[in-house]
Amino acid sequence: MNLQADEALLRITLDTVRSREDNLQIVQGRLQAGAASALEWVQAQSLLQSARAALAQVQRQKAADESSLVLLVGRPLPPDMPSAAPLAPDAWGRLPPLRAELPSDVLAQRPDIAAAEAQLRAAQANVQAARRAYFPRITLTASYGQASKELSSLFSGGTWVWGVAPQLLAPIFDAGRLRAGVAQAQAAQQAALAQYDKAVQVAFKEVSDALASRATLADQVQALQAQVKAETQRVELAQTRWKLGASAYLEVLDAQRSLYAAQAALVQAGALALINQATLYKVLGGGSL
Repeated sequence: MNLQADEALLRITLDTVRSREDNLQIVQGRLQAGAASALEWVQAQSLLQSARAALAQVQRQKAADESSLVLLVGRPLPPDMPSAAPLAPDAWGRLPPLRAELPSDVLAQRPDIAAAEAQLRAAQANVQAARRAYFPRITLTASYGQASKELSSLFSGGTWVWGVAPQLLAPIFDAGRLRAGVAQAQAAQQAALAQYDKAVQVAFKEVSDALASRATLADQVQALQAQVKAETQRVELAQTRWKLGASAYLEVLDAQRSLYAAQAALVQAGALALINQATLYKVLGGGSL
């Protein structure tokens, strides 16, 4: 996904460089005709060099991400490997919606919770009793894939507030089955139970954070899409006004800078949205979203 974002930003930056090269040629022609000032030519030249510097930075970032991919797979990338498809501006809109009323039982598929339950079994624990005591049975999502009120209420003020009733703790361990090494066995049991409690808290916290990020990223992407559209219109209007002599070239420069910044921000937000989708898949235990 980082490489997809790199490809998208690379294309945007290349288009920006070409556009500013064309603008410089226009300013050069107007300067020779006496319709533009030397200051406007210098401003156009400066804006072009800024775009070229941004292009070098994007190329450097793409090379770094490719090196990270090589490190991840443990071998050089094939020379004939196709480039990553650029991240489309509307990529977020094509993400599948989350299921409403997703049960918390899906978190039992997580490797950390499965490992903690295995430790409980090794300590002669009743896993079902431990789940009843420490594992909230709630729905994780509401309508439109948002975090449910039940999930949000687990973290009042950022603190885990799930209470454990004393009567639920008693059946977790069968003291009658302990024959020897009682103190050592009890210590192992408490350690396993503490690890299970921690794994459950981490699981619910990660889901809560990922769902919160999903909601804000959706708003951010929509706002940036609208901004890119508005900035594109602004550039066109600024160029028309300048060619008609109704405004200074500085207005065109400012509009072009704002458009590139909005386009770059949209690519970055879209990449974060895709990464968030992958994060949700991971924290939900790899099951169906």
